[in-house]
Amino acid sequence: MLARLLIATALLAGPAVAQDQSAPQDPPKRVRSILLYGDEKCPPSQDPDEIVVCANAGDSPYRIPKRFRDQPKEDAASQAWTNRVETVEQFNRAGLPNSCSPVGTGGQTGCTRQFIQQWYQERLDAKAKAARTTAPDPDSGPNP
Repeated sequence: MLARLLIATALLAGPAVAQDQSAPQDPPKRVRSILLYGDEKCPPSQDPDEIVVCANAGDSPYRIPKRFRDQPKEDAASQAWTNRVETVEQFNRAGLPNSCSPVGTGGQTGCTRQFIQQWYQERLDAKAKAARTTAPDPDSGPNP
């Protein structure tokens, strides 16, 4: 156990000793960052003390990136008139009589109407479900 600990310590200290032995180097005097478009090539460095960093920036600096092209339009001009009218009516309905809204003086009057419509729809759905489950199978034939 102790031997393993000594070996691990020696391995971790090895790179630190190697770094101390090398001569200190000065940083480069000039670093150039260049954006490349299309098939442009990265230019070579003109001086040994210069570092050239190149990055590919796509097709053209004036072109819209592919992820933003051909997105579906969601503005008002791209929607049907019926959708626009329904949206306007929905937002303008709040506070009016029969709107079932906490805003305005007549908003509470529509809640009963809304509850009745919901009850009626649930009743129709239950009847349709019962009719589907109790209907006899026409392929089974008569029961003896």
